[in-house]
Amino acid sequence: MSQQKRSNERRVVVTGMGCITSLGLNVSDLWKSLISGKSGISNITSVNTSDLDVHFGGEIKNFDASVWINKKDLRRMDRFIQLGLAASLQAIEESKLDSFPDKRRIGVLLSSGIGGLSAIEESSVSLSQGKRLSPFFIPSIISNLLPGQLSILKGYKGANFCITSACSSSAHSVGEGFRMIQRGDADAMVVGGSEAPLTRLSIAGFSAMKALSTRNEFPEKASSPFDVNRDGFVMSEGAATLILESLESAEKRGAPILAEVVGYGTNSDAYHMTAPTENGEGARECMEYALADASLSASQIDYINMHGTSTSVGDVAESRAIATLLPDWKKHLLVSSTKSMTGHLLGAAGALEALVCVMAMREGRIPPTINLHQQDPECPLDYVAHESRAHQMKKVMSNSFGFGGTNVSLIFSNC
Repeated sequence: MSQQKRSNERRVVVTGMGCITSLGLNVSDLWKSLISGKSGISNITSVNTSDLDVHFGGEIKNFDASVWINKKDLRRMDRFIQLGLAASLQAIEESKLDSFPDKRRIGVLLSSGIGGLSAIEESSVSLSQGKRLSPFFIPSIISNLLPGQLSILKGYKGANFCITSACSSSAHSVGEGFRMIQRGDADAMVVGGSEAPLTRLSIAGFSAMKALSTRNEFPEKASSPFDVNRDGFVMSEGAATLILESLESAEKRGAPILAEVVGYGTNSDAYHMTAPTENGEGARECMEYALADASLSASQIDYINMHGTSTSVGDVAESRAIATLLPDWKKHLLVSSTKSMTGHLLGAAGALEALVCVMAMREGRIPPTINLHQQDPECPLDYVAHESRAHQMKKVMSNSFGFGGTNVSLIFSNC
């Protein structure tokens, strides 16, 4: 929830970003893919899905972890740690964070909704076959070993922890990292998240919930937020990291200033284990908290990157929340769901979409919602269908919602 501002709160800016996704192994390639309306969804090749209901997802191709991580250390890390470290090292490089004078003032808050599921799955099979487990099994699966490994690698001695809040995990990381700098608990924070959920167990589990799209014949068209024929979300792997820093520190170091974080709201629906309130009340209130935190009115938001997962109830509830929050949205507000192209990165989705918001604002262009051919009448907003659109933006918002009713809204401002 929004907290009353104090006069001594510091301004917080973004000084670096990095990502590893099925649409690109860095921010530049990701952005080019998004603007061109390209889908990153394909048949899964890393595991056998032939006997499962779903055969596709946002699988990352041609990722070589040894480019970023010592080969000796790779065996101690599940894939989610490898992806997260690679994205973080990209962001650190862009921000020139190695020039930061006091590593005690740098914290790491990198999150995962699930953690090392592939290592759990593989080790369970090994154990059932009478094989001995690796001594690195436990360190490879624990979610907080992602920020832990980065802290060890770079010597960052500030706060080092992980937030797990389902699909809001990395959005919470961005928000709480923002708060820590604002209050003076750190001068810089490495924030974001990583997820590697494309395993047999995860696919079968989400399929059992009837949560996943089953359009196996046309994987690239399966993620279709706000379309009347949508049939579930598309699961993806990936990671995204942002470097947050006090404005004073960034200016003193001569770091690149990409955007300012100005608002953070979080709350709970307190309604259902997996479904939002039908009228979107929780999402609307969460956005209101972020707006109050930023001292903004809803009419000042130029673009919202919606949570937009391509589920029947979720898309409608969020659309209703936005339409209620801003009844005159037709005058200026544009929204889109980049999950139509990236799929859903679960715990890493919030950080990735925050990154996309920063890029959209800087480039003056909104990435589209693809696969939107027959718009659901209950989803009335302008979702920038099919093609990207030029649009000058000063304030943008990113929404993330998760199982358990957890909600996060983040607001960024152009510097």
